[in-house]
Amino acid sequence: MRNRFWELPLTELSSAEWEALCDGCGKCCLNKIEYEDDGGLEFTCVACRLLDGESCRCSSYSNRHDFVPDCIVLTPAMLDEISWWLPATCAYRLRAEGKPLYDWHHLITGDPESIHRAGMSVRGRTVSELEVSEEDWDKYVIEDLA
Repeated sequence: MRNRFWELPLTELSSAEWEALCDGCGKCCLNKIEYEDDGGLEFTCVACRLLDGESCRCSSYSNRHDFVPDCIVLTPAMLDEISWWLPATCAYRLRAEGKPLYDWHHLITGDPESIHRAGMSVRGRTVSELEVSEEDWDKYVIEDLA
């Protein structure tokens, strides 16, 4: 991969660079409640059935659509439409907004554990959607997603 590729426009990234941009927080794998009346969005700590709560990565990334057909395949072109749906700390969202990565991002530190040490991932803070009825998600809303 190119040196400091994360500073380039997203449309110029190779597939490998695009994938490497993911900070590994796991926040995008949290189920969200979207309110139709006002368009509001709340994150819950109810995680996708495939999220590994320790690594904060998908346990079946290459085959995730076999288990979760509506899992989004994020592309640079989609960011304009759904960046509001991504957490404010998301590297994809930050770069789409022209902002730099946070100091704890693994591309800055060289250490994939730095996000967890900074408390910016969902490690240890989730419950699987297999354990919670969708009708009860409102009981699992996260007030502060940091």
